[in-house]
Amino acid sequence: MTLVLNQTLDRTLDGTLAAKQAKLVDLLRQMRRVIVAYSGGTDSAYLAWAAKQALGDDAIAITADSASIPASHKRDAEAFVRQFGIRHEYVETHEFDNPDYVRNDPNRCFHCKDELFTVLEKLAAERDFTNIVYGVNKDDLGDYRPGQQAAKLHLVKAPLADADLTKTEIRE
Repeated sequence: MTLVLNQTLDRTLDGTLAAKQAKLVDLLRQMRRVIVAYSGGTDSAYLAWAAKQALGDDAIAITADSASIPASHKRDAEAFVRQFGIRHEYVETHEFDNPDYVRNDPNRCFHCKDELFTVLEKLAAERDFTNIVYGVNKDDLGDYRPGQQAAKLHLVKAPLADADLTKTEIRE
């Protein structure tokens, strides 16, 4: 996956898109210190980039280190954060220890996100981070996504959705 983002917010954007990006940055600034649940996918990469723009080193991207994450995805995630100077760490997750996850039913994503968000909550408390955010966007809200229920359970915020950003706009 190749992502190209400008490192400043000064680039010329469509007025609506610029306003949404400004809203996203403002929402993140209000959070003061954030952990970004960073998978390395486009949405969480854009969110990590925006958090870096808004908060500098008061934002950190955290990626699950698990048997469920291929090494190639980790390499791509690392290349992106390195390119944009985003603080990044891995945390161990153990979703395979949960029989509900291993069952591989339609709620598998809930159990994976529940494990990740539980680990991130502990890390946030230890390091005095005030919020955990993840890359759900406006288009995701209409889909069946059990991970969103885990986010609600753990009070994880979705600033991309709150800024009304769609998948197409994020890729733009």
